This record gives sequence, C-alpha cells and structure tokens, in this order.
Amino acid sequence: MTGTEAEPRTIRTAVVGFGLSGSVFHAPLLDADSRYSLDIVATSNADRQAAATGRYPGVRTVPDGRAVLERADSLDLVVLGTPPATHYPLAKAALEAGLDVVVDKPFVISSEEGEELVSLARDLGRTLTVFHNRRWDGDYLTLQKLLAAEALGTVLRFESRFERWTPSIAKAWKARATASDGGGALFDLGSHLIDQAIQLFGPADVAHAELQARRSDERADDDVFLVLRHHSGVLSHLSMNMLCAQQAPRFRVLGSVGGFTKHGVDPQEPFIVAGGSPLDQEYGVEAPDWAGVLGRDGHLDRLPTERGNYPEFYRLLADKILDGGTESPLPLPVNPEDAVEVLRIIEKARELVGGRT
Repeated sequence: MTGTEAEPRTIRTAVVGFGLSGSVFHAPLLDADSRYSLDIVATSNADRQAAATGRYPGVRTVPDGRAVLERADSLDLVVLGTPPATHYPLAKAALEAGLDVVVDKPFVISSEEGEELVSLARDLGRTLTVFHNRRWDGDYLTLQKLLAAEALGTVLRFESRFERWTPSIAKAWKARATASDGGGALFDLGSHLIDQAIQLFGPADVAHAELQARRSDERADDDVFLVLRHHSGVLSHLSMNMLCAQQAPRFRVLGSVGGFTKHGVDPQEPFIVAGGSPLDQEYGVEAPDWAGVLGRDGHLDRLPTERGNYPEFYRLLADKILDGGTESPLPLPVNPEDAVEVLRIIEKARELVGGRT
C-alpha cells in the first residue's frame, strides 16, 4: 500500500438479539465477511452474553437496543434479530440515529409500519433491507435455475411447505405472542414461503386461506394453508405446520412438460448450530441423498441441489453500503418493498378468515 491509498472501510456493526436469529444467522455471516466488524451484541441474557464474547473475542455486549443506539456514533449498521413487535420501533430509532438497518423477517407486523419505514429510510438517505435469507436456500436456487432453463415447461402449480414436529413452544416470547404481536406460523414461516413464491412467479392475490391453532399453548396460528393466484397464471399452494408428524415434500412444482419434487430442508442452519462456519468447504452443501427428482413418473432424474449461500445477503449489502449506500446503483440484497408486499399478502389472508387466528 502506498501512502496515498486509504485503508479499506469496515462496516461497524451491532447485532441486537442473540437468540437463534442473532447467534446462528447474523453473527456468523458477519464474522465470515472481512468487510464487517462485529462490534456489539445486545442481549440481556447472561449466558448469551458469555456465548457472544466467547465466540467473538473483542465484541462488546450491552443489554438492549437502547444501549446500542447510545453508541450510534461508533457504528454504521444495526441488525435486528429481536421479536417482531420490536422491529418497527427499533428500526425507526436506528434510522433516525443515522444508521443503516437490517431487519429480520417478518419485517414488521403491518404493511403500514413497513411503508413508513421504507419512506423514512428514503427521506434520511439510509440503507434499509430485510433478511429474507431463504432466497439463498440451495433448493430454492436449484428451482430458480430450473425455471430459468424452462425445464418444466409452463408452470401450473407450485407447492411449497415448511412442516415441523414441534408439539410445544420452547421460546417464551412465541408462547405469549398473538397475531397482533407478530406471532404464529403465518408471520414466521409464511414470510419465507410467500416471499419465495412472489420472487419466482410474480405478484399474486390470496385465493384461499386457512389458519388454525392446533397446539394447546398456541395463541396465534400453527397450521396454515394459503392459495395464491399469481397474475402470471401460476397457483401457489403454501403450507406451514408446526404439528406435522409426517412431512410432505418441501417443493413440488408441476409444469406442462415435467415436474420437480424435493424433500428435506436446507442444511445451512443446522450446520452452523453444529459449530460449523460459513467459511467451511462443507457449508451449504447438501447430502446427495436429498437430491430432488426432475421429469415425469417413469422418467425421473435425480438433480443435485445447488450449494446454499446465505453469505450472499451480506456480500450484496456490503457492496451497496461501501459503494455509497442509497446513492449507489447496486441492488439491495432484498428490497424492503418486497417485504411490505409479503405483509400485504398476510393481511389479505387474515381478512379472508375474518381476522381470526
């Protein structure tokens, strides 16, 4: 480096919340990208504070988002991995403090709140995006590639599911949360499924909705089925179920010349939970046994899954911020207006069932 060359800028970052979201998704991805520094983790839980400082030497822990904003002058970016009802006030305060913001999904708990934050970020010239990380699931990337190649012909029906066997609710905030707090499967898993469907097949209307609470301690919904009618003509059948003893395919896509069926769930989350790093060669690589099948019954070919790539979210975000933020022509990893449209779909689904959960 010559004396006239500036040091590369580092994006000074705080992660607010160090549960599953902060500890498994955001912090490891930020730590794996040299353009970010993980400076602060906000959590009031002593065990989580110890876990953060143990895994990320030099990180400072504070009790909450307010303590982060008191240090806004020493930060560039705040990542919110807190319960949904806190997203709007924390994001608003962070933007007003002059920080760029990543909000985990669901973005906020109403489209009105989402529109306000998008407008505020625009007015303040701040970068705002939403962590719809499942745009970089390996199975989703595989399906994107198939559709780009028109391997299925004209797609007629898209079936997409997140089904789990979770007979009791482990997280305290989820056990307390109603739909008005952003609780339930429709906000949680549905945000991913709706976003993926719209990204693949374009704008849609809600043609049918079913929302049920099956578990005794569920205060919102844990068994949800939506039918979206896309303006492109595709029908999306989206299922979210937290009390599913036998799971159906993750994807089944039916087209005019063939179909694609895929079981299993993207391996990136469990890989990190098991202690792996996004920098490991095995990260995002799915076992061959989980390959999907392409074609027609009697004429099926196994199709290896593309490597999952959650780090791409933060790579694109760093490109955007370091190129000038809102002044840069580079794309955001996720346009927050896309996340607002997901919220509108959720609201339309609730309207169809009379607002009940």
